[in-house]
Amino acid sequence: MTEIDNKYKHMKHIIAFAGSNSKNSINKQLVIYTSGLIKNNQVDILDLNDFELPLFGVDLEAKIGGQPANAHKFLEHIKTADGIIISLAEHNGAYTAVFKNLLDWMSRIEGKTFFGKPMLLMATSNGGRGGASVLAIAKDRFPRHDANIVDVFSLPFFSKNLLEGKIVDEELDSQLKNSIVKFQNVL
Repeated sequence: MTEIDNKYKHMKHIIAFAGSNSKNSINKQLVIYTSGLIKNNQVDILDLNDFELPLFGVDLEAKIGGQPANAHKFLEHIKTADGIIISLAEHNGAYTAVFKNLLDWMSRIEGKTFFGKPMLLMATSNGGRGGASVLAIAKDRFPRHDANIVDVFSLPFFSKNLLEGKIVDEELDSQLKNSIVKFQNVL
Protein backbone atom coordinates (compact mmCIF):
# COMPACT_ATOMS: atom_id res chain seq x y z
CA MET A 1 0.00 0.00 0.00
CA THR A 2 1.37 3.41 -0.96
CA GLU A 3 1.52 6.38 1.38
CA ILE A 4 -1.32 8.03 -0.57
CA ASP A 5 -3.49 4.89 -0.34
CA ASN A 6 -2.83 4.76 3.40
CA LYS A 7 -3.83 8.42 3.81
CA TYR A 8 -7.18 7.89 2.06
CA LYS A 9 -7.82 4.65 3.93
CA HIS A 10 -8.06 6.63 7.17
CA MET A 11 -10.13 9.52 5.79
CA LYS A 12 -13.68 9.66 7.02
CA HIS A 13 -16.67 10.68 4.91
CA ILE A 14 -18.74 13.50 6.37
CA ILE A 15 -21.95 14.94 4.99
CA ALA A 16 -22.83 18.53 5.80
CA PHE A 17 -26.03 20.41 5.09
CA ALA A 18 -28.26 23.25 6.17
CA GLY A 19 -31.83 22.56 7.22
CA SER A 20 -33.02 25.17 4.74
CA ASN A 21 -33.98 25.49 1.10
CA SER A 22 -33.08 29.17 0.82
CA LYS A 23 -30.62 29.85 -2.00
CA ASN A 24 -28.97 32.44 0.28
CA SER A 25 -29.18 30.38 3.47
CA ILE A 26 -27.07 31.76 6.28
CA ASN A 27 -27.04 28.25 7.75
CA LYS A 28 -25.57 26.92 4.51
CA GLN A 29 -22.91 29.63 4.70
CA LEU A 30 -22.07 28.42 8.22
CA VAL A 31 -21.93 24.82 6.96
CA ILE A 32 -19.56 25.82 4.16
CA TYR A 33 -17.27 27.68 6.58
CA THR A 34 -17.32 24.78 9.04
CA SER A 35 -16.63 22.22 6.31
CA GLY A 36 -13.56 24.20 5.28
CA LEU A 37 -12.15 23.76 8.78
CA ILE A 38 -12.39 19.96 8.65
CA LYS A 39 -8.94 18.46 8.15
CA ASN A 40 -7.93 15.08 6.70
CA ASN A 41 -11.49 14.00 5.96
CA GLN A 42 -13.80 14.21 2.96
CA VAL A 43 -16.79 16.53 3.37
CA ASP A 44 -19.70 16.50 0.92
CA ILE A 45 -22.04 19.47 1.21
CA LEU A 46 -25.63 18.52 0.39
CA ASP A 47 -28.34 20.97 -0.65
CA LEU A 48 -31.94 20.20 0.31
CA ASN A 49 -33.02 21.76 -3.01
CA ASP A 50 -31.50 18.72 -4.73
CA PHE A 51 -33.89 16.43 -2.79
CA GLU A 52 -37.28 17.97 -3.52
CA LEU A 53 -40.16 16.09 -1.92
CA PRO A 54 -43.95 16.39 -1.88
CA LEU A 55 -45.55 17.37 1.42
CA PHE A 56 -45.67 14.27 3.62
CA GLY A 57 -49.02 12.68 4.35
CA VAL A 58 -50.07 9.10 5.01
CA ASP A 59 -52.69 9.31 2.26
CA LEU A 60 -50.06 10.39 -0.26
CA GLU A 61 -47.68 7.69 0.99
CA ALA A 62 -50.40 5.07 0.41
CA LYS A 63 -51.29 6.53 -2.99
CA ILE A 64 -47.68 6.41 -4.27
CA GLY A 65 -47.03 3.08 -2.58
CA GLY A 66 -44.19 4.12 -0.30
CA GLN A 67 -41.68 6.92 0.01
CA PRO A 68 -40.28 9.11 -2.78
CA ALA A 69 -36.87 8.31 -4.28
CA ASN A 70 -35.34 11.55 -2.95
CA ALA A 71 -36.11 10.53 0.64
CA HIS A 72 -34.31 7.23 0.02
CA LYS A 73 -31.39 9.04 -1.64
CA PHE A 74 -30.92 11.46 1.26
CA LEU A 75 -31.19 8.65 3.79
CA GLU A 76 -28.54 6.72 1.84
CA HIS A 77 -26.19 9.71 2.19
CA ILE A 78 -26.68 9.58 5.96
CA LYS A 79 -26.29 5.80 6.06
CA THR A 80 -22.98 5.80 4.16
CA ALA A 81 -21.45 8.78 6.00
CA ASP A 82 -19.12 8.49 8.98
CA GLY A 83 -20.38 11.77 10.44
CA ILE A 84 -22.96 14.52 9.97
CA ILE A 85 -22.69 18.29 10.24
CA ILE A 86 -26.03 20.06 10.19
CA SER A 87 -26.96 23.69 10.69
CA LEU A 88 -30.66 24.16 11.29
CA ALA A 89 -32.49 27.24 10.14
CA GLU A 90 -35.18 28.41 12.53
CA HIS A 91 -38.65 29.39 11.34
CA ASN A 92 -41.00 30.55 14.09
CA GLY A 93 -38.87 28.81 16.71
CA ALA A 94 -38.80 25.39 15.02
CA TYR A 95 -37.40 23.48 12.02
CA THR A 96 -38.07 24.79 8.56
CA ALA A 97 -40.93 23.09 6.74
CA VAL A 98 -38.53 21.64 4.15
CA PHE A 99 -36.34 20.00 6.80
CA LYS A 100 -39.30 18.69 8.82
CA ASN A 101 -40.81 17.26 5.65
CA LEU A 102 -37.55 15.49 4.78
CA LEU A 103 -37.29 14.10 8.33
CA ASP A 104 -40.92 12.91 8.19
CA TRP A 105 -40.37 11.05 4.91
CA MET A 106 -37.04 9.52 6.00
CA SER A 107 -38.43 8.38 9.34
CA ARG A 108 -41.07 6.35 7.47
CA ILE A 109 -38.21 4.45 5.80
CA GLU A 110 -36.01 4.15 8.90
CA GLY A 111 -37.13 5.30 12.34
CA LYS A 112 -33.53 5.51 13.55
CA THR A 113 -32.83 8.05 10.82
CA PHE A 114 -29.33 9.08 11.95
CA PHE A 115 -27.91 5.54 12.49
CA GLY A 116 -25.86 6.55 15.55
CA LYS A 117 -23.56 8.70 13.39
CA PRO A 118 -21.54 11.37 15.21
CA MET A 119 -23.21 14.73 14.64
CA LEU A 120 -22.09 18.33 15.00
CA LEU A 121 -25.37 20.20 15.46
CA MET A 122 -25.40 23.90 14.68
CA ALA A 123 -27.67 26.85 14.03
CA THR A 124 -27.30 30.51 13.24
CA SER A 125 -29.63 33.47 12.98
CA ASN A 126 -29.43 37.22 12.71
CA GLY A 127 -30.78 37.49 16.25
CA GLY A 128 -29.00 37.22 19.55
CA ARG A 129 -30.25 33.71 20.34
CA GLY A 130 -28.54 32.11 17.32
CA GLY A 131 -31.27 29.55 16.68
CA ALA A 132 -31.49 28.47 20.34
CA SER A 133 -35.13 27.36 20.03
CA VAL A 134 -34.57 25.02 17.07
CA LEU A 135 -31.40 23.66 18.70
CA ALA A 136 -33.38 22.83 21.86
CA ILE A 137 -35.97 20.97 19.78
CA ALA A 138 -33.28 19.07 17.87
CA LYS A 139 -31.29 18.19 21.01
CA ASP A 140 -34.46 16.65 22.44
CA ARG A 141 -35.74 14.99 19.25
CA PHE A 142 -32.68 13.82 17.30
CA PRO A 143 -31.44 11.25 19.86
CA ARG A 144 -34.82 9.50 19.46
CA HIS A 145 -33.81 9.10 15.81
CA ASP A 146 -30.46 7.63 16.93
CA ALA A 147 -28.40 10.81 16.55
CA ASN A 148 -25.10 10.87 18.42
CA ILE A 149 -24.85 14.61 19.05
CA VAL A 150 -21.19 15.20 19.86
CA ASP A 151 -21.42 18.95 20.27
CA VAL A 152 -23.69 21.92 19.61
CA PHE A 153 -22.65 25.30 18.23
CA SER A 154 -24.77 28.43 17.97
CA LEU A 155 -23.76 31.53 16.02
CA PRO A 156 -25.78 34.61 17.03
CA PHE A 157 -25.92 37.81 14.98
CA PHE A 158 -24.87 36.08 11.77
CA SER A 159 -24.58 39.29 9.72
CA LYS A 160 -22.09 40.76 12.19
CA ASN A 161 -20.20 37.56 13.05
CA LEU A 162 -19.67 35.80 9.70
CA LEU A 163 -18.11 38.18 7.21
CA GLU A 164 -16.34 37.41 3.94
CA GLY A 165 -16.78 33.69 4.54
CA LYS A 166 -15.34 33.47 8.06
CA ILE A 167 -16.31 34.05 11.68
CA VAL A 168 -14.77 37.34 12.78
CA ASP A 169 -15.55 37.08 16.50
CA GLU A 170 -12.47 35.28 17.88
CA GLU A 171 -14.28 33.72 20.85
CA LEU A 172 -17.07 32.29 18.66
CA ASP A 173 -14.56 31.09 16.08
CA SER A 174 -12.59 29.35 18.85
CA GLN A 175 -15.80 27.73 20.15
CA LEU A 176 -16.58 26.37 16.68
CA LYS A 177 -13.04 25.06 16.22
CA ASN A 178 -13.24 23.30 19.59
CA SER A 179 -16.56 21.74 18.55
CA ILE A 180 -14.94 20.53 15.33
CA VAL A 181 -12.07 18.93 17.27
CA LYS A 182 -14.57 17.09 19.51
CA PHE A 183 -16.52 15.97 16.45
CA GLN A 184 -13.46 14.74 14.55
CA ASN A 185 -12.12 12.91 17.60
CA VAL A 186 -15.12 10.55 17.61
CA LEU A 187 -15.20 9.82 13.89
